[in-house]
Amino acid sequence: GEKVGTGKGPAIDIALDPLEGTTLTAKAMANALCVLSMSPGGGMLHAPDTYMDKIAVGPGYPTGTVDLDNSPQDNVRNLARAKGVPASEITVCVMDRPRHAELIAALREVGAKVVLITDGDVAGVIHTAEPETGIDMYLGSGGAPEGVLAASALKCVGGFFQGRLIFRNDDERERARRTGVTDFDRKYDLHELVSKDAIFAATGVTKGAMLDGVTFRDGYVTTHTLVMDSSTRTVQRIRTTRPVA
Repeated sequence: GEKVGTGKGPAIDIALDPLEGTTLTAKAMANALCVLSMSPGGGMLHAPDTYMDKIAVGPGYPTGTVDLDNSPQDNVRNLARAKGVPASEITVCVMDRPRHAELIAALREVGAKVVLITDGDVAGVIHTAEPETGIDMYLGSGGAPEGVLAASALKCVGGFFQGRLIFRNDDERERARRTGVTDFDRKYDLHELVSKDAIFAATGVTKGAMLDGVTFRDGYVTTHTLVMDSSTRTVQRIRTTRPVA
């Protein structure tokens, strides 16, 4: 992380990904985003540049319905029970990576539907809180900083998120130690990742389930942005058209 500004006035934590889904953008695939989250100083975990195991569901479920320490099969069964549907009606979003082969097999074994995405796990997590996407749960590992971004979005709408940092070598542990991480096996819940109110904003780069992509027409560019505020639980979608400079 970097410190910027004059050093005067209120301190603000900012987490951002200027292009969440570079491969998606390069291949004109769905759900590439520009993402930013803001919170009062000390309000967000300074996540090291490592991987994180993640699980997320949308709002409205009892505490303990899903948990990182459960098996994938139990998480699907518990969520199905909470929704009052069979496991075959639970849809889980997973990043399509070789490391997730066993996870995907376990989900299919219990009968869940699996939606594979090539990139963009911030969007994958947020989809759990958007009923129109049809995604009930997100599971799998991805970047830790992206996990904090996704958690800040779910905080705004009352969803559930857990994350546990993954360290592949001593260098990653040392980098984490420099950011203040001391318990390498800790399971973080949403309110530990984002402990204060947050504002989350995402603008679509390519068209996706939540947002339209950037479009150009007759010398004008149109963008579609999602803005969420945890303090008011408000969600706004803003469409802006401006002349191309």
